[in-house]
Amino acid sequence: MILKKLKIMAMLGMMCLAFPFLALAQDNSAFDRGMYTSKSDTLPYRILFPRKFDPKHQYPIIFVLHGAGERGKDNNKQLAYGPKLFLNDTIRDKYPAIVVYPQCPEGNYWSNVKIDTNETGKRVFHFQEGGDPTTAMKALLGLVDEFLKKPYVSEKQVYIGGLSMGGMGTLEILRRKPKLFAAAFAICGGDNTNNVKKYADKVPLWIFHGLNDSVVPEDHSEVVVAALRDAGADPRFTRYPNTDHNSWDKAFAEPDLIPWLFSNVKK
Repeated sequence: MILKKLKIMAMLGMMCLAFPFLALAQDNSAFDRGMYTSKSDTLPYRILFPRKFDPKHQYPIIFVLHGAGERGKDNNKQLAYGPKLFLNDTIRDKYPAIVVYPQCPEGNYWSNVKIDTNETGKRVFHFQEGGDPTTAMKALLGLVDEFLKKPYVSEKQVYIGGLSMGGMGTLEILRRKPKLFAAAFAICGGDNTNNVKKYADKVPLWIFHGLNDSVVPEDHSEVVVAALRDAGADPRFTRYPNTDHNSWDKAFAEPDLIPWLFSNVKK
């Protein structure tokens, strides 16, 4: 029996060497589970409260929008990227805030972008000007409004950010609620440049993109930044050389991201 256990332990050790993530799997259990429901709209979400949460105190709140690969209804996959930053002890102690990760349903999209595939097999994104919100965006808008009714949420410090599909969703919700957010970040996202003027001078933005992005071309962020500057805004724009679509790894590791985000407060 002892020999058998030793063999099993040895096998597990080999697996951890081959697949380091098995040994380093992140514990996201600090994120509570929630469900937004309104008529036919439902949206699962995970929420992280400050360590010493006091319902009589008002806290900043940040909504983080995931990419297309994390869609579903398990209320878990959306925590694939970013939670490590928000679970960091130093961040939690220095910047106590409420962090919400909603999950977009399978087959839906945060923004109303239309996607085609060209002759080479690459996806082509057509960002719509205006238009009705998708089912997921409608539910997200409802979720945001629901949290704004909470007495422990500071309306002066509402933030949003996202990656890939979530970066696109971030820019879309900014034009739908341009006066709400104190600041936002968009990682490898995009938008129709005709929409930019609706939020250009209202929301401080930090945009990130990998120069070698093979999924969402870097110029989708570049044209948004150019439109923002043409409209008089001064966005931060960080481009990562030799980086493909996973620019969120470097963006979430930026030491100035959280300090910059929470330094912006609505007057």
